[in-house]
Amino acid sequence: MAEEENKEESGQENKKSNNKLMMIIIGVLILVILGGGVTAILLMGGDDEFEMQQGTSQTQGKITSNRSREGGEVSSRKLSDIGILYPLDTFTVNLKSDSGRRYLKATISLELNGDELSIELDNKSPVVRDRIIRILSSKTLEEISSKKGKKKVSEQIIDTLNSMIVDGHVKGIYFTEFVIQ
Repeated sequence: MAEEENKEESGQENKKSNNKLMMIIIGVLILVILGGGVTAILLMGGDDEFEMQQGTSQTQGKITSNRSREGGEVSSRKLSDIGILYPLDTFTVNLKSDSGRRYLKATISLELNGDELSIELDNKSPVVRDRIIRILSSKTLEEISSKKGKKKVSEQIIDTLNSMIVDGHVKGIYFTEFVIQ
């Protein structure tokens, strides 16, 4: 009789431990699913605003030059409104990461407000390249993979270059190539 009671107690303990284990597994699965959802929302954030702007401009009949400007922002400026373009050589930089295995290859053209600025940029070409390389290499994959991230990098480059030039200012940045490996 004592044996039967021991078997019943051990059977109840096994059921309790199995139930606890099952609850822990379910809890972990829920946390993983929620974490994946939050990550997906953060990585895809900002794309809805871009799609809404693009859809709105098409439905209102404003068919103008929709060129990629400042990291993906849709611009409604006409081609004749764009200033002088100053192409830069291709930049290949390592992105900031733990493993150091990601790199960015980008080709950039600067929109200038006058002819005299291109002469100054020619003279300061090494400094301009250095500043842009420092900015690009300080970014992580997550920072530059979204449209908002590209726009932020563009603004940072514009601010940095405008602070070091005298004969005018950079009006915009155009990425003509942007590859992340």
